Amino acid sequence: MTQPKTPSPLAGLKVIEFTHMVMGPTVGAVLASLGAEVTRVEPIGGDRTRRLRGSGAGYFPMYNRHKSSICLDLKQDAGKNIARKLIGEADILVENYRPGAMDRLGLGYEDSSATNERLIYCSQKGFLPGPYENRTALDEVAQMMGGLAYMTGPPGQPLRAGASVIDVAGGMFGVIGILAAIEERHRTGKGQKVQSSLFETTAYLVGQHMAQLAVTGEPAQPMPVRVSAWAIYDVFETKDEPLFLGVVSDPLWAKFCEAFGLDELWANEALRENNARVAAREQIMPQVRALMGSMTRAEIIAKVEGTGIPFAPIGKPEDLFEDEHLTASGALESVTLSDGSTTSLPTLPIEMGGQLLARDAQLAEIGRDAQAILADLGYSAEAIAELGANGVTQIAQ
Repeated sequence: MTQPKTPSPLAGLKVIEFTHMVMGPTVGAVLASLGAEVTRVEPIGGDRTRRLRGSGAGYFPMYNRHKSSICLDLKQDAGKNIARKLIGEADILVENYRPGAMDRLGLGYEDSSATNERLIYCSQKGFLPGPYENRTALDEVAQMMGGLAYMTGPPGQPLRAGASVIDVAGGMFGVIGILAAIEERHRTGKGQKVQSSLFETTAYLVGQHMAQLAVTGEPAQPMPVRVSAWAIYDVFETKDEPLFLGVVSDPLWAKFCEAFGLDELWANEALRENNARVAAREQIMPQVRALMGSMTRAEIIAKVEGTGIPFAPIGKPEDLFEDEHLTASGALESVTLSDGSTTSLPTLPIEMGGQLLARDAQLAEIGRDAQAILADLGYSAEAIAELGANGVTQIAQ
């Protein structure tokens, strides 16, 4: 039986990407996973993100799959001319250079849209226009400024989240803006500039805590010392491995008491309403903790599986390679890395038409697609060779 083709809803759209690190590449990664043709313009020698180590070693393979690569020296007029030709044929441009960098190269929105009025120009910045717009920002800067680090760590110990959540979320907001601009272009025939940012993305994510102050009159406390909305919503020590459990409704409280034989707690009718249980948390929790501590994690999971009670073993990133759900559902796609080895990485977590978007990927070598891209732009083989010899572009061997 023939397998259905991987959905490619954005097939036919051309994207030119001038990016580095995580936020900008995330935009292109999402668009590429949705079927768009994405070309990364890298500096001669390749994007330095390729060579990061430590916590940055995974940035490039995670956010640069399904893309073509051409290297250009944008300090040379010939390099800028090639970039202008690429932009002239593009539907979408994505950039996350420092504020003003693309303008100084003559590749900013005003110059680019003057020759391609259908261009959707997506800029990813640290801040949207305002007093901070010329500051340099990073994911960590935004988390610290925007209150996310304050909410994550214990009091007095701000702690950034354990992944580049603001970079990635900011990139996703960029994609949302692009898709909205594409829809508007269907009606007007014209593109526009779209911007998203790290700081405003952080503000949006912590907006629930701002609203909490507005509703209660009390500022939100850091997560490790927060007053939870539910009495049982915590990590519990078991006989072996810890486990998270959450009892987040009154019907689930009934199921929880039944599953674990908590007849005494269920007999207390005053505890059958959530807010009353929250108020009595110090009364309830010692008994629940003692019960969980007397069982293995597997025994607890056997009792709650299928009841609707939220639960979670405490996983690590490396556990996901062998996660039975991810592997069975096809949510991991095969990726060939720069050194020729293969691994599995999460695909875009969207299903369309009953199909996930997973497709095998090979990371583009530095400048791998230069000859093909330049030929498509009308350059002869001799001209391409001359551009390579002059250091305008880099031809992969």
